[in-house]
Amino acid sequence: MDGSGVHGSVRVRRVVISGTFSLDGQTFDVDNNVWLIGDDEEVLVVDAAHDAEAIHRATAGRRVTAIVCTHAHDDHIDAAPALSVLTGAPVLLHPGDHELWSHTHPAHKPDGELFDGRVLSVAGIELKVVHTPGHTWGSCSLYAPFLDAVFTGDTLFHGGPGATGRSYSDRPTIEASVRDRLFTLPAATVVHTGHGQDTTIAAERPHLPAA
Repeated sequence: MDGSGVHGSVRVRRVVISGTFSLDGQTFDVDNNVWLIGDDEEVLVVDAAHDAEAIHRATAGRRVTAIVCTHAHDDHIDAAPALSVLTGAPVLLHPGDHELWSHTHPAHKPDGELFDGRVLSVAGIELKVVHTPGHTWGSCSLYAPFLDAVFTGDTLFHGGPGATGRSYSDRPTIEASVRDRLFTLPAATVVHTGHGQDTTIAAERPHLPAA
């Protein structure tokens, strides 16, 4: 299952890949959104979930500029090292999630770091890293003004903020991240999530409790 949207010469494609998520001794079946942002020449991958070969095929021979991990839960990073080998692209992760990453890939480290305000470029557009902790300590979102879109991983979904209550997470922190970092974006900004359907900043504002 996949979908796509076009903005100028840059397009966003969603590839949905099924697998499992394991943490704190429990395992669940999940469907993950893998996001491909780029043009005919190059593409950036957001969250390399489950199947490196399938993601590689979806890049369609384009140069992969980076593999961005919105956070280090295993369902978002399990295919990242293998995809890096296939594409030669660096794997980028916020250092706040290095410990969580090591649970899945103890023999491999990310190639570079995400940090608040870092700007990544692909296909002539810029994506700004927004540190949005709470779902995990290193959770980040990618804001693409040219696309009127933000890629939120598991920080914000259709229906409100992502889950907390497991290791490396905190409810007040994720609510503050959504309120102070994401809800300051333009109301019409499309929210591309780590699982499930898209939404908008305006649609999600009523789903957050008042501070």
